[in-house]
Amino acid sequence: MVESNFVKDFEKFQALVSPSYLLESPYREILVAVARGDGKLYSVLRKARLSETIGEQIIQELVSLNVLRIEDSREPPLRTHPKHKLKKEQRSYRVQDKLRFVQPFMRFWFGFVTYYRKDLLLGKGDDFLENFEKHYERLRSLVYEQLCDTLLVEYCADIKCIVGSGSYWDIHSEFDILAVSKDKKIILGECKYKDRKVCKNELTKLKLKAEESGINVDVYVLFSKSGFSNELLSTQDENLLLFDLHDLKRLL
Repeated sequence: MVESNFVKDFEKFQALVSPSYLLESPYREILVAVARGDGKLYSVLRKARLSETIGEQIIQELVSLNVLRIEDSREPPLRTHPKHKLKKEQRSYRVQDKLRFVQPFMRFWFGFVTYYRKDLLLGKGDDFLENFEKHYERLRSLVYEQLCDTLLVEYCADIKCIVGSGSYWDIHSEFDILAVSKDKKIILGECKYKDRKVCKNELTKLKLKAEESGINVDVYVLFSKSGFSNELLSTQDENLLLFDLHDLKRLL
C-alpha cells in the first residue's frame, strides 16, 4: 500500500506538509527528533541541536499551527520541599512534558520520509521502503497504545469511572497507560503489538516497574495483538483486565 499509494504519487503527498517551510531547518530537525525519539521536550531540543530559548519558541509556533501538541507530564516533582536533599544522580533530572504529532501522517513523514525526500522526488523508493519495513514497528506501536487507551476509557464509560488517562513516565520508567478512576484508584496498562501471545512474565515485569516507580496499582490491564498464554488467561484475578485485538471493534 505504501509503495503503490505513496511512493508512486509522492509529490501529491508532499503538498500535504503545510506550511511548506516545515520541510526546512530548524523546523525539520525538531519534527524529526519528535518523530524518531520519545518526544520528551528537552531531549528533542538536544537532538535538534537548538538552544532552549529558540527551540521553545519554535515549538510554540508548531503548537499554534496544530502540527504538534504538548502532553503534560503527570510526574510529581522530586523535591517535595525547599530543603529536601536529592540523591546525586537525581540532581540534574528534569521533569519533562512530551511532544506529540496531531496528525499521524506528519509523524510518518518526519519519521520515515524526510531522509529519502530527494530520492523519492526522482521516483527512487527502494531505500525508503527498506527502512520503512525495518522500522515500521516504531510507527504503529504508538498508534496502538493510543487506541488501547481509548478502548479502556470506552470500556469503563458505563460506570463513568475514568477521570484521567494516558501514558505516564517518570525518572524510573515509562508506562503505556496510567488511568485514574473517580474514586482515585489507579489502573496501569501495558500494550503489546507483537506476533506472539503475551505471557504471565509481562505482568510480572509491569508489577516490578510499578513498584520501582512507587505506583500503588489497583488494577492491571494488558493489551495484546496476538492474545494471551493459557497461564495468563486462567489467572483468577478481579484486578486484572485482558484485551486482545478483537476488543478494538468496540471503537468502530
